[in-house]
Parts: sequence; structure tokens; C-alpha cells
Amino acid sequence: MKSLGDWNGRKSPLGAVAWAVLLLLACYAPLLAGLVRQWSADPDMSHGFFVLPVAACVAWRRRAELRSLRPEPNGWGFAIAAAGAVQMLLGTLAAQVFVARTALLESIIGAVLLLGGTRALRILAFPLLLLLFLFPIPAILYARVTLPLQIFASAAAETALNWIGIPVLRDGNILQLPHARLSVVEACSGIRSLLSLAFLSLVYAYFFDRRVAARWVLLLATIPIAIVANAVRVTLTGVLSEYHGDLAHGASHLFEGWMLFVIALGLLIAMHQLMRRWHYAAT
Repeated sequence: MKSLGDWNGRKSPLGAVAWAVLLLLACYAPLLAGLVRQWSADPDMSHGFFVLPVAACVAWRRRAELRSLRPEPNGWGFAIAAAGAVQMLLGTLAAQVFVARTALLESIIGAVLLLGGTRALRILAFPLLLLLFLFPIPAILYARVTLPLQIFASAAAETALNWIGIPVLRDGNILQLPHARLSVVEACSGIRSLLSLAFLSLVYAYFFDRRVAARWVLLLATIPIAIVANAVRVTLTGVLSEYHGDLAHGASHLFEGWMLFVIALGLLIAMHQLMRRWHYAAT
């Protein structure tokens, strides 16, 4: 059995890391299957199907750096990977789904550190960060986030509808219109577009801007953009409910959400272009 010192003779940790990640995915296959089922059933997590392919693509783009890297195995990686295995076991026994699932990421980080060292971990830091979007938000945090978003969207829609001449009475997240009653439920809180937009902003910034500060700005900008876009969607739904009730539900409502998401993504890209122009003008 090879010691950690024997790995220093390897030309590259790329192959070993790739095999370790594949073996970990096989070990965590039951948890991954549960994730896939949730991605299929939960609209808030539909972006999960794209996370692994995109993360793998980003890691593959950095293969030249990994191949040129002299591996410096770090024994702490084994401890982290082992802690991930224990976390998965305890999370499963305690029926703590989030704890059990996130153990996969912990084990992958440990494997990279063990086989490639800290430099390999830094090279793969971004694709590993993207893997966080595989996991649904814990239920307790989800409840704390969605309710304020529902109330904000309802209040913003109330103001907008009154401004355009449609009288509204609001009771929490319930909007009473003259000829319709609109309930801003959890699915309309905007958390779905916020998560998806945050994921896309990270990927977009990675490919189109090397400045770390710009990437952080774009990520933070997704919060107000997604919230405002969702408020616009609720307002538009209120207008349609009042004048064309058949367009406020079903496929039309879904198409409306997709269109506003595309517009929000376009606003994010436009903001990035303005940032680049300002940066080049300033320099």
C-alpha cells in the first residue's frame, strides 16, 4: 500500500482525483438518486440537473493546470473525507437529509486535498463551489427566506396595481382585486429564480470576467434583480387575473415566469457590460 510520500512521484494528480470523485459518486449513489428525484419534482431545484455537467466542464477546462501540477498530498484530506463519511451516516440515521447530502461535497474536497494538495484544491475551488447548488436549501432556512419574499412581492404588487388604477386590498400575502383573489404562495416567492439566477451569474462571470470583485458584484446583484423580477411577475399576474383570468394560470403563467427570468438574466448581462465599460474607461 502506497504511503503519502509515494504519491509525490506521480506526474499529475488529475487521474487519481478523477477516479476518487467517481468512486465517491458511486458510494453516494442512493443520496444522489434522491437528489435527482427532488430536482424532477421540485421546480425550485430544476437547475440541479445542470450543476454537475457545468462543474465537470469547468474542471475539465483546468485540466492543463492539474497536469502540470506536482502533487503535494495532504493528510488532512483523509480526515476531511472520513468526516464526510461519518456525517453522511449520522445524517441518514437522524433523517437530516441536508446534512447527509452535503457530506458528498465534504468528501470530494477531502479527496482532492488528499491526492493533490492545497494547490489542486485551489485550482478546483470554483467547480467545487458550484456543487453547493446541487443541494436544496434546508427546510428551516427555506421557511425563513420565502415568507419575507412573499410579503415583499405582495406589497410591491399592491403598490403597482393601485398605481395603474386597479384597487387592491392586501392581507399578508393575499391580494383581493375587484374581480379576483390572488394568493402569493411559496412557489411565487421568487426563491426559484433567485437560486437559478445566482448559479447562472457565477457561471457567466467565470467565463466572461476574470476579476474576482466583478464576479462578487454580479452574484450580489442577482438578489435585487430576482426580487424585483418576481414582484413584476406578481403584478402582471394581478393584471391578468383582473382582465384575462384564463391567462393568469397554467401554461400562460409558466411562460410568463420564464420570460421574466430571461429578462432578469438579460439585465444581469447588461449590468456586466456596463461594469466592463466603466472599468476600461477608468483605466
